[in-house]
Amino acid sequence: MEDERYMEEALRQARKAFDLGEVPVGCVIVYKDKIIARGYNCRNHKKTSLGHAEITAIRQACKKIGDWRLEECTMYITLEPCPMCAGAIIQARIPRVVLGAMNPRAGCAGSILNILQEERFNHQVEVTGDILLEECQELLKEFFRRLRKSNKEKKLEAGEAGKGQGRKINFLTRLRQKRYNNHPMFF
Repeated sequence: MEDERYMEEALRQARKAFDLGEVPVGCVIVYKDKIIARGYNCRNHKKTSLGHAEITAIRQACKKIGDWRLEECTMYITLEPCPMCAGAIIQARIPRVVLGAMNPRAGCAGSILNILQEERFNHQVEVTGDILLEECQELLKEFFRRLRKSNKEKKLEAGEAGKGQGRKINFLTRLRQKRYNNHPMFF
């Protein structure tokens, strides 16, 4: 029951990212039954590759506790962490992570790699998954539906505007379409 309550707050953070046009990932960090840090994706908005929900929350939590070690904390994330965030979780010594949805494209808590439980590291993380799975997945699916629709509209507009001049298709747009259009999680 507690896991669901905190994951709801992580989903609220993810909706903030959604509203900014960012991939909707949200995160909260709990210490002694109290949320001490929150984060949501803001890479494009802040123009930094470090604008991940987990990184933002870890920074806030370290500042709040006054230490880089978050040894008595639990992190709640709506989407399985990427390699960078999984590494940051290990470095912060967070003992437990609770996940909403898995990330078959870049997940490092079991989908592609399992950095969080790699026995060769000096710290391993207890992972609990599938908390509010449907809600987390639906938010991601809706985001990617809208992104595909927007990209399709832009492509059509570019085609109309560029008649006679040859159409320019943005490389990143093609890459995103290829990457996300055929993935079951993003339908």
